[in-house]
Parts: sequence; structure tokens; C-alpha cells
Amino acid sequence: MELSIKRVIMFTRQIDAMAMFYRDVIGLRQVADEPGWKDFAAGGCNLSLHRGSSEVGKRAPKLVFYSADVAATREALIKRGASMGKVKSGAGLDLCEGHDPDGNPFQISNRR
Repeated sequence: MELSIKRVIMFTRQIDAMAMFYRDVIGLRQVADEPGWKDFAAGGCNLSLHRGSSEVGKRAPKLVFYSADVAATREALIKRGASMGKVKSGAGLDLCEGHDPDGNPFQISNRR
């Protein structure tokens, strides 16, 4: 049996704000819009939002989005309303950290 990840589900009490963030700020294509459920195409794995509470552990999971040009992507996301840290570079790797409206961390990285 071969398994592959199809979807990551994030539970949120702010489903409208989170949907707006991942659709309008991050730029994911929304593929489902149902009461309490939003689904976004995110490459090989969908990102889904489900209305409800979540108890994140001491260190929340981090979504990492690929970009060939991290600095340009950072600037575009800031213009769309994202709060982003500085681009960090070293050994051919560029990355930048941000947080969604629920405080979940995400990263833009040029690591393939």
C-alpha cells in the first residue's frame, strides 16, 4: 500500500479571516467553499480550513511554500497585508517567516 498526503487540515475559529489570508494574501486557489469548510489547491497537497478549535502543541506545525525568488515573494505578500520577517540567506538557501491570522507560522523558501 502506498500512501501520499492529499490534504492538511487546519482547525480555526476565524475561518473567514483565514480563508481570506490563504486565498487573497498567499494566493492559493480556493477549490471548495462550504459552511465550516474551505479547501485550497496548494501544489501536490491541498490546504483545508475546518471551523473549530484546535489545541496546538508547544510548537505549531509550519507550512512552507516554495518560491524561486523569496525576496520578491516577501514584498508581494507584504503588499497584500501579510506580516513577514526579514529574508535570511545562507549556503544558497533563502527563507522568510510569517504568521497567518490564527498565529500559525508559515515560511517562504527556495528549498526544493
